[in-house]
Amino acid sequence: METNQSSDQVVQISGLSKRYGDTQALDNVSLSIPAGVVFALLGENGAGKSTTLKTLLGLEKPDAGTAHVLAMDCKKDGIKIRSTVGYVPESPALYDWMTVKETGWFAAGFYGDDFKAEFERLAAEFDLPLDRKIKKLSKGGRAKVSLALATAHRPPLLIMDEPTSGLDTLVRRKFLESMIDVASSGRTVLLSSHQIPEVERVADIVAVVNQGKVLVCKPLDELKQAMEQWVVTLDSDDADLPDFEAQVLLHEGQNSRRRRLLVTNTTPDCLWKLRDHRLVNAVEVHTPSLEEIFVALMKSADAGLLIQNADKENTNTSGVTS
Repeated sequence: METNQSSDQVVQISGLSKRYGDTQALDNVSLSIPAGVVFALLGENGAGKSTTLKTLLGLEKPDAGTAHVLAMDCKKDGIKIRSTVGYVPESPALYDWMTVKETGWFAAGFYGDDFKAEFERLAAEFDLPLDRKIKKLSKGGRAKVSLALATAHRPPLLIMDEPTSGLDTLVRRKFLESMIDVASSGRTVLLSSHQIPEVERVADIVAVVNQGKVLVCKPLDELKQAMEQWVVTLDSDDADLPDFEAQVLLHEGQNSRRRRLLVTNTTPDCLWKLRDHRLVNAVEVHTPSLEEIFVALMKSADAGLLIQNADKENTNTSGVTS
């Protein structure tokens, strides 16, 4: 599919590919991200999320395709992009011998007079002692410093690569709140994560990635509305599930009386016919969780295409798969 091109997109990626030896890290990926949203790249480790972010920052050169951030070419304008956006890496690189205050003072030299005051305000909000040396901070404390550095100049785009990995509950909560605050101010967050509950909590738009491909990309509410979870209770343990006119993305409990299905392209008549079947005692209908959708996508090569096609009349302008 082709990406929807628009001048109001903060990030535009078209046909992006990248190989490391025998590993295809990115495989003809196309995405676009509008302003004022939390956009999540969701996938397991090694899915291609970090490579995508590094390419956008100009830290990696793609083998093919184009990428633009804030209308800047990622191949040519990497330094300018990195000075404009905010970036929170999974493992922040900080000077251990500096204090928190000195770290803010040092970074202010790149951003101007307002940066230092805003950095110190954020440090106070995050309960960071300004006189504490970086080497004496916990992992959560270092992550807070990295977040303050990335946001003190109020960037139009905040890129976060697995920012909550290994953090305790309270620090993780602070990071999630910061993403929502940034988006509510009209700016954009691009988040890479394998933490499904966190993505479900904060993301407006989700792109599920696997082995360098984007399997599906939709606003989270549309993604859930594109399918249903049916819990079918059969008449007996050895009863076969009756045929019905819907596409099954995931079928669990095949050897039991109670079957759990994730389906798309359904109709009311299809559901009523299944409920009326002589072998069926009951059918419960639920909205699937993001985890259930993710599992279906990981298990079925066709699931992404079926989900994308389930709602063609409401084509997502934020991004499409390769």
